[in-house]
Amino acid sequence: MKLSEVLIKPILTEKANAQQDKLRRYAFKVSRKANKLEIKKAIEEFYGVNVVDVNTAVVPGKKQNPLYKKRICSGTKAFIQESNGNCC
Repeated sequence: MKLSEVLIKPILTEKANAQQDKLRRYAFKVSRKANKLEIKKAIEEFYGVNVVDVNTAVVPGKKQNPLYKKRICSGTKAFIQESNGNCC
């Protein structure tokens, strides 16, 4: 998998911003097929930081509205712990 296809977008929520300030932990939406090593390489290449830890969580899809048979797509989140204070 190409490194440009691994990262989809950063997650910017109140909880993610609080973790950025306190723990230097950043959240990204990543490709479903990417593994932890590919995520680590992509972050280090694109943002130029040293990644200490990568945690992933699979987010299940859910129904948007019970009247329609439409589902919100499932995905994967990656939580990145960096070693120094310079990221993004």
